[in-house]
Amino acid sequence: MRILTGNSNRPLAEAISAYLNLPLTKASVRRFSDMEVFVEIEENMRGEDVFVIQSTCYPANDNLMELLVTLDALNRASARRVTAVVPYYGYARQDRKSGPRTPISAKLVANLVTSAGADRVLTMDLHAGQIQGYFDLPVDNLYASKVLLDYLEDFNDNLVIISPDAGGTERARAYAKRLEAGLAIVDKRRDAPNKAEAMNVIGDVRDKCAIIVDDMIDTAGTLVTASKVLQDKGAKSVLACATHPVLSGPAIERIENSELNQVIVTDTIPLSPEAQESDKIKVVSVAGLLGQAVANIHRESSVSLLFS
Repeated sequence: MRILTGNSNRPLAEAISAYLNLPLTKASVRRFSDMEVFVEIEENMRGEDVFVIQSTCYPANDNLMELLVTLDALNRASARRVTAVVPYYGYARQDRKSGPRTPISAKLVANLVTSAGADRVLTMDLHAGQIQGYFDLPVDNLYASKVLLDYLEDFNDNLVIISPDAGGTERARAYAKRLEAGLAIVDKRRDAPNKAEAMNVIGDVRDKCAIIVDDMIDTAGTLVTASKVLQDKGAKSVLACATHPVLSGPAIERIENSELNQVIVTDTIPLSPEAQESDKIKVVSVAGLLGQAVANIHRESSVSLLFS
């Protein structure tokens, strides 16, 4: 088994490598002067079971291209099997036609990864579960809830789990069941992409510790608006919990100036220096979960057992 990584999230790749007690394969991922991506694998890959760890986070297009070129290089190096380990699957929000003459980019990316030579995909908390069906190859979609719930179990206050919209109710219900907490939903009206207005709260949050659960935090507009509504409805404290800390644009400033007490995220995406300086943002690692999934895939054993 071999593990290698691009430039998108080297700290996570190193943590997975340490968990498996297996050094990262030496590879050169660099740019020509016109910013073309060039990948050179510096070790023999013939007949190997290779796992490429690469989130397609910011800069999304550069990191996606690194993944595709690396997959191609490994196939041309005669690797026996190549698994694309994509902790954060970019373009996942474009999973359907949102209007006339718009793309389904999540499907396009699936086609690109397949054409580049991936034999299977390992990812985490896809924004839309149906994206697994966009691939004509095996896809394992892990759930960061296993790690996040372990952290949240230390909060023994009067908890209520909040879904920031109706679409996230199933996720919030699973958290509430595990934590034996209440459940509430924020009624959200979205007027434009990356802009949201929370209008009302369905459920009782008064005098409770409200934990907003979502799969990602992008510009934090939804999150901050929801936290304000929850406080207006009498919540004693408001926390947020999400897998993917995209944190683009004004996200950090919004979080710092919001009513949020803490924002708990994972390391599927590396934090920017600005985010690392925030006292409100807490990172829990999914390296162990991903590492165990990689080991199970290599041994041809069950991945779903990790969540049983």
